[in-house]
Amino acid sequence: MARDMQKNTVFIEQQDPEAYHQNFVEDDGREKRTGTWITASAHIITAVIGSGVLSLAWAIAQLGWVAGPAVLLAFSFITYFTSTLLADCYRSPDPVTGKRNYTYMDVVRANLGGGKVRLCGLAQYGNIIGVTVGYTITASISMVAIKRSNCFHKNGHHHAKCSTSNNTSMITFACIQIVLSQIPNFHKLSWLSIIAAVMSFAYSTIGLGLSIAKAAGGSRGRTTLTGTTIGVDVTAAEKVWRTFQAIGDIAFAYAYSTVLVEIQDTLKSTPPENKSMKRASAVAVSTTTLFYVLCGCIGYLAFGNIAPGNFLTDFGFYEPFWLIDIANVCIAVHLIGGYQVFCQPLFGFVEKWSCKRYPESKFINTEHGVNIPFLGVYYVNMFRLVWRTVYVIVTAIIAMIFPFFNDFVGLIGAASFWPLTVYFPIEMYIARSKMQKFSCAWAWLKILNWACLIVSLVALAGSVQGLIQSLKTYKPFQAQQ
Repeated sequence: MARDMQKNTVFIEQQDPEAYHQNFVEDDGREKRTGTWITASAHIITAVIGSGVLSLAWAIAQLGWVAGPAVLLAFSFITYFTSTLLADCYRSPDPVTGKRNYTYMDVVRANLGGGKVRLCGLAQYGNIIGVTVGYTITASISMVAIKRSNCFHKNGHHHAKCSTSNNTSMITFACIQIVLSQIPNFHKLSWLSIIAAVMSFAYSTIGLGLSIAKAAGGSRGRTTLTGTTIGVDVTAAEKVWRTFQAIGDIAFAYAYSTVLVEIQDTLKSTPPENKSMKRASAVAVSTTTLFYVLCGCIGYLAFGNIAPGNFLTDFGFYEPFWLIDIANVCIAVHLIGGYQVFCQPLFGFVEKWSCKRYPESKFINTEHGVNIPFLGVYYVNMFRLVWRTVYVIVTAIIAMIFPFFNDFVGLIGAASFWPLTVYFPIEMYIARSKMQKFSCAWAWLKILNWACLIVSLVALAGSVQGLIQSLKTYKPFQAQQ
């Protein structure tokens, strides 16, 4: 079928160029977009309900029943509010009829310009690298958890030596990503995002059900209004640092602004992209927040103040082992799709820059048609093949060297939340609306901006401290105990 569609497209292009342009090409000469608010919601859910959901029970345990849910809801409201501001920046100067901006950097260039464009690129692509490393770590943990749960089931929890290395799983994950990374662009990813979104709901539901079962079974842990107790669970210093790191973990759980503009660029122009994107954001953020509150709070209820950093793989959930296996398979499949959602903007940026910098290079610009049975012709670009493969290998090596799930998640969330989710959307909205300085709206937006900066800084400090502590006792490439 794919081959027949491709032949029909070529035929229309040759016989009736006007019809071809109308049906397959946008006004700006790019490929016709087919995305809807449903596919955009799938992309967002794939990006948002990632490895962050697994650490929420631990984060709530550090903050307690009062601050934990409050911080979760605060981040959801801030994320949705700033995402609506960013959605209106996709076209400029008018959000409906203006010129399209294809990437986050293009949006910042059109609305702010100057050195802020480079700052945006550094924050966005640095975040993408961090997320893809984090996803490699998390996927390998889930793959290893399948082996460990089967080992414990077969040999018993107390006598079996079920330690194993994450490295083999990371290599397997990287091999899969090398293949999938040859998907040319975001427009071809809808099917993968839909599968990944379904997987995210599946493992979140399984984790939620197991937490409910554990809590109802009477073996739940001790919980408090303020979370971990100084002198009982942690020292005073540990309480402070862990609180900061927990905030970073929650920030990471809502990190999708990094790819929002690129997701919006997949939407059809009718209805207007900003309206579809706002609808997709509302559906996705409200859905994920519901899952986050349930998973975080019920996970905390089940484990109490000793909640693990990853509530599906760290401890306790070894029976029923087959259900744990299903959950971890779902996590791995979801992160396979999530990896692609996050890295496509970086792939596109490097390839666009390379084509512009070396327009005469055949290695960079030539597409080679390869006939694949039952699928039609696939066009291979040698530069795309080589550079994307190298990128996947490098992220896998970094993940092998620093396999610290909780610390890495908090570090990425803290470093990227303020600039990409808060600062740029607010500053662009102020610039676009020509808002008067020191007006009421201007003052509230600035207060929100500065408050989020302070929160991000303290979360960053907590995550760095946690990473330093982990490095003190870490031996590279050791087996997981």
